[in-house]
Amino acid sequence: MDPLILARWQFGITTVYHFLFVPLTIGLSFTVAGLQTAWWRTGSEKYLRLTRFFGELFLVNFALGVVTGIVQEFQFGMNWSGYSRFVGDIFGAPLAIEGLLAFFLESTFLGLWIFGWGRLRPGVHLATIWIAAIGTAISAYIILAANAWMQHPVGYAVNEAAGRAELKDFLAVLTNSTALITFPHTIAAAFMTTGAFVAGISMWRLLRGAGGEDDAPFRGAARVGAVMVLVSGLAVLVTGDVQGKIMTEQQPMKMAAAEALWETEQPASFSIFTIGTPDGSEDVFSIRIPNVLSFLATGTFDGKVEGINDLQVKMEQLYGPGDYTPNTPVTYWTFRWMIGMGALAALAAAWFLWSMRRGRVPRRGAVLTAIVLPFLPLAANSFAWMFTEIGRQPWIVYGLMSTAAGVSPTTDTLLVAITLVGFTILYGGLALVMVGLVVRRTRAGLPPATSDRGFEHEAEPELGLGY
Repeated sequence: MDPLILARWQFGITTVYHFLFVPLTIGLSFTVAGLQTAWWRTGSEKYLRLTRFFGELFLVNFALGVVTGIVQEFQFGMNWSGYSRFVGDIFGAPLAIEGLLAFFLESTFLGLWIFGWGRLRPGVHLATIWIAAIGTAISAYIILAANAWMQHPVGYAVNEAAGRAELKDFLAVLTNSTALITFPHTIAAAFMTTGAFVAGISMWRLLRGAGGEDDAPFRGAARVGAVMVLVSGLAVLVTGDVQGKIMTEQQPMKMAAAEALWETEQPASFSIFTIGTPDGSEDVFSIRIPNVLSFLATGTFDGKVEGINDLQVKMEQLYGPGDYTPNTPVTYWTFRWMIGMGALAALAAAWFLWSMRRGRVPRRGAVLTAIVLPFLPLAANSFAWMFTEIGRQPWIVYGLMSTAAGVSPTTDTLLVAITLVGFTILYGGLALVMVGLVVRRTRAGLPPATSDRGFEHEAEPELGLGY
């Protein structure tokens, strides 16, 4: 098999797996900080117990996120040395800042938070988790700015003599229009993911009969989580709409592939369901809503949206002969699965709020919904990344460098295949560990309210989290 294909599979698997933890890390850090703030202001034991409960789940998620993220760094030098050599001067700058500034900030203050219970003054200790949470947001922005540069390269110049792109304006990279809209979209998705996580776990505890002192805190957490899903889901919708218009302007081929739009239309219809030929080169059957795609792409109901065939001709004129069409079926369906999973999460959250109105206890049939809810936004996030990266093909840096040119010339098919299998097995094992820890912590219920030592308690000591 072509080592390029294997290298893409390996990077895709490790990236999607790593991104399962990123939204939860961002959202849970702020959620835990908010819960501790509520305890600090009110002195209520329920907020302290919820802080400790979700704090432990946050730490497990953070640890696995760090481990899986490190693997990606090595791949740039091993499988993608062509890319690293050509754009390393630009792409390496935000990665270095993220590691030296943002990650250092969040990891240092998270350590102070873990070991500062009963040792730091309450206000100072509270500040440590807020600083750690802010560090996760800064880290996310810098990484998204690096990825946005791959989607829409700015602030650079190609040195023909050196044969590489060089950074000319780092501020332009950080203020890339793609990054400016991708960041709020990603943060909104992170809070939607966290809200589903909090609501699902809290609802599961209620349905399993939390009872006693655990009932009221979990009921409140389930409501807050459901509200987070709905509010952040609306933010995802609004920011996604803006992002779609910017994408149409900067990467029109991606928008055309997302809608399986082969011929230019004005006005353009939105495809609800399309069946294409086996090679994805044309439609066989399609259900469309008139004018909607024009609005999504241009902001007007009679806007012109270019089709794949016309864009292919234009790109051949710009970049020379070649196939500039991404995998249309995959781009089309990942776009819809992304939207579908998010919509289902919002519906489940709305149903939770309805079922708990006026102090009612949800029906036992809601157990399955509580279990599934946390996975819906995670699936939406994964499909979103697949759409973003696959829709950019055949470019690794849009309009500047092809993916084929970025792979290491010495990449060996057998070695990549072995590491691909190894990573898949290892990450599968880590997934089981993560789920196992979350389930065991959830079954244990809320820890006792020991205010002087936030994580020093006797419940479930085998978790190894008795900080």
